[in-house]
Amino acid sequence: MRISIKLKFSLFLAGLLLLTVFVLSLLVLQGIERNQRVQAEGLLAQQAETANVYFIQSIMEQSNKVPQTFMETKGVAFGEQLELISGQPVVLYDGSGAVIGRRAAVPPSGSIKQTLAYALENKIAYLVEGESMYYLTPLRAGGEQVGVVQFYYSLRDHQAFYNEIKRLFIYIGAGVFVLSFLLAYLFFNSFALSIIKLNDTVGRIREGQFATPDMKRRDEIGELGAGIAAMSERLMATMRDKDEEREKLALAVRKLSELDRQQKEFIGNVTHEFKTPLTSIKAYLDLLDMYPDDEELLATAKTHIAGETQRLYEMVEKVLQLSAMEKYDFEYNKERLEVRGTIESVLDSLKGKMDKFGLALETDLHEAYMEADKDYMNIVLANLLDNAIKYNKTDGCIRVSNFVRDNEVVIEISDTGIGVPAEVTDKIFRAFYTVDRNRSREHGGAGLGLSLAKRYAETQGGSISIVKSDGNGTTFRMTFPTQSR
Repeated sequence: MRISIKLKFSLFLAGLLLLTVFVLSLLVLQGIERNQRVQAEGLLAQQAETANVYFIQSIMEQSNKVPQTFMETKGVAFGEQLELISGQPVVLYDGSGAVIGRRAAVPPSGSIKQTLAYALENKIAYLVEGESMYYLTPLRAGGEQVGVVQFYYSLRDHQAFYNEIKRLFIYIGAGVFVLSFLLAYLFFNSFALSIIKLNDTVGRIREGQFATPDMKRRDEIGELGAGIAAMSERLMATMRDKDEEREKLALAVRKLSELDRQQKEFIGNVTHEFKTPLTSIKAYLDLLDMYPDDEELLATAKTHIAGETQRLYEMVEKVLQLSAMEKYDFEYNKERLEVRGTIESVLDSLKGKMDKFGLALETDLHEAYMEADKDYMNIVLANLLDNAIKYNKTDGCIRVSNFVRDNEVVIEISDTGIGVPAEVTDKIFRAFYTVDRNRSREHGGAGLGLSLAKRYAETQGGSISIVKSDGNGTTFRMTFPTQSR
């Protein structure tokens, strides 16, 4: 049967206190009793010495100085005088143990005879019966025992004092026991509660609940609690790492499954998109084989082959970028970016291309901060701006702005281009999708820019959407969580 440590502490404490109070009371009461006996014996011994001195003096005053004769003739008077001097009842015995004179208060004959026999051997003896003490001392003259003097001493006051002390010890001892038990119980209870708390904590850890005990003690129990807390934290960290690794593994499995599905779709799209420029190149090469001397055909073929080759090159580059996108979340190198500086850097890199098409640039940029991978953000901005350049009108305009709203950094890129029909706005972010294939081929587009931009933005915790698109142009909006400065 399991016994609680609180019950063990309580029983041990109660037993210890009871034993302490009992032993202390016993020792004190025995000391009082011994002190009373020594006090009584000392008083009676003094009376005995006084009786012997007075006996010698009384004999010396007689003409006949024979002690036995004095006891026979003057014993009764001597006893009365001795009683007056000592203030205590006195009984005289002669050398044979016979009583000289009369005395009413006499103890039982059996007890007094044994004590008297001892006293007649020239020894001091006393007898205690109830509340009475009988002290018998030899009466000597000239070095010889003549008789025995018996003093009576009442122990009633001593017994009353002893009983009163005993009663006080019972009351005080009970009070001290109760008070000490309560105080000690509260003190030891803190130990018991700490141990119980540690035991409960260990039980929860055993069940997988990695709790940390709150121990505010500066002793071995506190050190044990700190050790259990450290062990619990270490186990929590280990389990957390294990869960993270499991999540990463699950993410990798899901990623591989998704990649397998996307790979098949991607290969189909790439094959289809690559086939068109390759078909065009092959057709011009066949024509050149058929008409090798046609200068006009040669010039036209060079122009178209160069354009299709450039288109293939850009498609390969975008495909490589899409392939690089297939990374895990923990591989991104996110940092704190200043949005205005990042936008200005991308605009500088595309300035020559905008000048080539005679496009004006308007900016409304403000200081803001976000957390993102710098290289990926550059790709997002570059692809959106590149689309704004490709599908803009001659001598058109591109407007770029940013602002902070509801803890989000908002970036808007507007152009004055051909616009996107409302019925296809939900498709333009798909890979290889283009609104105007002829315009895309003219500018080398393959429908990968917006797909890349959307994927990169989402990996950074952001989003891309079209907020306006009509015959006057298109406005794209990107939002990202802001970060305090």
